Amino acid sequence: MEKDWVKIFSSDRPFEAEIVKGMLLDNGIDAVLLNRQSSSYNITLPGQAELYVHQSQEETAKSLVHNHNNLPTGDPNQVDAE
Repeated sequence: MEKDWVKIFSSDRPFEAEIVKGMLLDNGIDAVLLNRQSSSYNITLPGQAELYVHQSQEETAKSLVHNHNNLPTGDPNQVDAE
């Protein structure tokens, strides 16, 4: 990985990391997905899918991820409670 890239998100579910990456790209944030779930990593740990952004976009990316993680789940009881 090139210099000045920082990890802003990781998940043991690659599809979740792909969704977050797409959201970042849609918002003009360049994101790189590093999938550590290859067989060479599964020997001791299940691995993680990690998202990296350039440090110049780190704050914006973290804010977008935070807002994404706080979206309602579709449960009407949760939406009404807010």
